[in-house]
Amino acid sequence: MAKNRYESREVTSEDKKKVTSNRVKKAWQLTDFIKPYATLFFTGLGFLLLSNATILSFPLLTGKLIDAAIGKGEGWFANINTIAFALVGILLLQSVFSFFRILLFSKVSEYAMANIRQKLYNKLIYMPMEFFEKRRVGELTSRITSDVSQLQDVLSVTIAEFLRQIFTLVIGTAIILVTSTQLSVFMLLTFPLLVVAAMFFGKTIRLLSKKTQDELAAANVVVEETLQSVQVVKVFTNEKLETERYKSAIARTVANALKAAKYRGAFISFVIFALFGGIVMVLWYGAGLVSKGEITIGDLTSFIIYTSFIGASVGGLGDMYGQLQKAIGSSERVLEILDEQQEAQDENLTYSETRYNGFVKFEEVRFSYPTRKDIEVLKGLDLEIYPGQKIAIVGQSGGGKTTITQLLMNFYNLDSGKISVDNKSIADLPLFELRKNIGLVPQEVLLFGGTIRENIAYGKPDASENEILEAARKANALEFINAFPEKLDTIVGERGVKLSGGQRQRVAIARAILKNPPILVLDEATSALDSESENLVQVALNELMKNRTTIIIAHRLSTIRDADKIVVLQHGKVAESGTHQELIRIEKGVYSNLLRIQNEHANYFEAV
Repeated sequence: MAKNRYESREVTSEDKKKVTSNRVKKAWQLTDFIKPYATLFFTGLGFLLLSNATILSFPLLTGKLIDAAIGKGEGWFANINTIAFALVGILLLQSVFSFFRILLFSKVSEYAMANIRQKLYNKLIYMPMEFFEKRRVGELTSRITSDVSQLQDVLSVTIAEFLRQIFTLVIGTAIILVTSTQLSVFMLLTFPLLVVAAMFFGKTIRLLSKKTQDELAAANVVVEETLQSVQVVKVFTNEKLETERYKSAIARTVANALKAAKYRGAFISFVIFALFGGIVMVLWYGAGLVSKGEITIGDLTSFIIYTSFIGASVGGLGDMYGQLQKAIGSSERVLEILDEQQEAQDENLTYSETRYNGFVKFEEVRFSYPTRKDIEVLKGLDLEIYPGQKIAIVGQSGGGKTTITQLLMNFYNLDSGKISVDNKSIADLPLFELRKNIGLVPQEVLLFGGTIRENIAYGKPDASENEILEAARKANALEFINAFPEKLDTIVGERGVKLSGGQRQRVAIARAILKNPPILVLDEATSALDSESENLVQVALNELMKNRTTIIIAHRLSTIRDADKIVVLQHGKVAESGTHQELIRIEKGVYSNLLRIQNEHANYFEAV
């Protein structure tokens, strides 16, 4: 049976991997982000040790206070008031030390994680298109949010807690051994049982927690996909279907969470019973030693408190190990992104001074998309576009029209052949410089969620107010912009949803005008518009195409009659090329056949 696309994946062996030296060594690479804050980190570590040292002296003084109360105190420890003041002083010092420890570790974690997030984002923004074809946006977002947050929790809390538990365990054990060797041996005999239980329950709980997170992620996929495609959901009246899918995903999440809760509850109950049972046994055995005069009541009290501290540390180490596992897993996923090969960028070049003439040439270009290597899209394509020429590329869907423009912008590597601009191979041109000289107006314009001003200025971030207004005027957009109360400061909404299709297109054209590229790509820029909007956009496009090399990807052939040359693609090659008048004269030609089919469709709908 086919697996539901919303079902979570199984917990794989990858999720169950233990903390090995190799994995720790790899995760250790992330400490490079902490090194700039080493002074803060080690100062915080110093306050951690001081905090622990003060709190570990508390049980000792508590025992001495009891001995002083029953008249068995000696020397400095014979005065109840002195010991009480010492206890208050210790609590005050411990509070101060804890404050600075938390503050300093938080500073280190916030600064380091901000640097990791920045580097991750910088890496992602420069990744090639092939990378994004293989990854989902939600997955990449999770790397920069959830995984980094997991690392931050470890750095700000887990490391400090782990060191505190180890310090308490080592120093506490040494103190109780000095206090009473007999009681210490008796008490330590109960620890193996706790450790074995912690290992068994901890592993099961971690796996169930992991599966719960996977199920929750699957539920979030339902929300993400249905809200992104809410129009499709409503058109097909599938609200109930999606509701049931989400309900099913949440039910699986709850089932796993409750199962984990059962194990967690059983483990905590066992720990409470074993820990306090051990304390009862120690009290029983210690009471015998007190009656024999081998230790004092104060020493027994101190011993019991130290035992509680040590027991809590042992119990906490299991959880620390689980946190460490998750942190190493998160670090591996973060490093996987950071180790990816990004697009080459030379930030030392001054690109703004280099403006191309716009001579474009394709020579025997063969190409298959990296994710579909078995399907060759372009099969030895030859094409020349001269500076200032308007060339239209037509053909059936899937014929490689948009692929040509993507290859021109060097989004992908060619299988073979060569693409050159101004007689220079694009493989040898700096990517930033190449793309700076190319403008794009796509069929589906995706605007950023800010203002109209910000979206137009995206073509030239340092543009003046007058330049933005002039670009809007040339794009035939100024009239509708001025109709809004906020004018250029109008918020367009996420993906530009507050603007109509024609308005979004004209904002995109204004953006391209402001960029002022010598090479322009129009990817079916009017195919999704009504007649009135198309006319307004076409006027704006005519203004935009002046004095530029323009490549028009067209589906509607009526919009390209005035092109200097029309190139017809078929089976990944140029089947025909020429002007509109030249191509319609070719008997049984591909172009004339496409034109006939479109005219028949148009006449049919007019008749209807």
